[in-house]
Amino acid sequence: MSIPSQNKPKILITGANGLLGQKLVDQLVEKGIFEVIASGRGSSRLSGQGFVYQSLDIEDQQHVDSVFSTLKPEVIIHGAAMTNVDECELNQEACYRANVTATRYLVEAAKKINSHFVFVSTDFIFSGEDGNNPYDEEATPDPVNYYGQTKLEGEEIVKNSGLDWAIARTVLVYGIANDLSRSNIILWVKSSLEAGKEIQVVDDQVRTPTLAEDLAAGCILIAEQRAKGVFNISGSDLLTPYQMAIETAEYFGLNKSLITKTDSTKFKQPAKRPMKTGFIIEKARKLLGYEPKSFQTGIGILAKQIILARS
Repeated sequence: MSIPSQNKPKILITGANGLLGQKLVDQLVEKGIFEVIASGRGSSRLSGQGFVYQSLDIEDQQHVDSVFSTLKPEVIIHGAAMTNVDECELNQEACYRANVTATRYLVEAAKKINSHFVFVSTDFIFSGEDGNNPYDEEATPDPVNYYGQTKLEGEEIVKNSGLDWAIARTVLVYGIANDLSRSNIILWVKSSLEAGKEIQVVDDQVRTPTLAEDLAAGCILIAEQRAKGVFNISGSDLLTPYQMAIETAEYFGLNKSLITKTDSTKFKQPAKRPMKTGFIIEKARKLLGYEPKSFQTGIGILAKQIILARS
């Protein structure tokens, strides 16, 4: 479909079929400030109107160059990535292509049209073992897995691009989107407890869980203001997964006695996880006007979305 531009600046979203991408497109269309170009590999899984969908293989340099030179987006939010941490560890070539090579192609194409480039990154660039959490934007990265390493390489490509750039770092994004079976801690805890299953949840990791809608809102604030530099865009509640599970059980009135504390050593996973991360978000609050929902409010938003999805 096509929409009249009305001289609005163009914004292109990579990974528009994913959780963050869907929230970005929804919010951007609602705001009406940009001409919205949603892009993703293959056909659109988006619903609604008010945007253009462009199929885009970000690992194909010629395709990226062609799309960018034709559409000339003034702003790019690069949210597409290979984010399954264990898959990244087990299939490092695919992870490198998706998170590093593709970012390089996008940056090179963006340089030809001088776009403002917003790169979505992660707390997994940090070790979580240096005693410096929660981290601010000046903290020293030290990834403990391949996913974190590739996202850090992506950040460096963006920083050294010569473009006007921003990096939006986030933590443990949760939410519900169209046509995605991807679970999250809230859905997992809710469905497990409803089925009467006992669950073990780690209490030695710390995060600032981020509602997908909040991450999208933060990225859009960066885009609207053409803000530059690194911004922590996460939730503000510093919680262990066990605390998140207890809050979820309390919200839905489920049996908390089915939840048992455990620690990370009990789980064997291909990729090591950082222990204690979480972000200080004062810079984004002060410079962007960013204000995330509490984790409790986030659970409530998901609860309403679950009801809507079933109706």
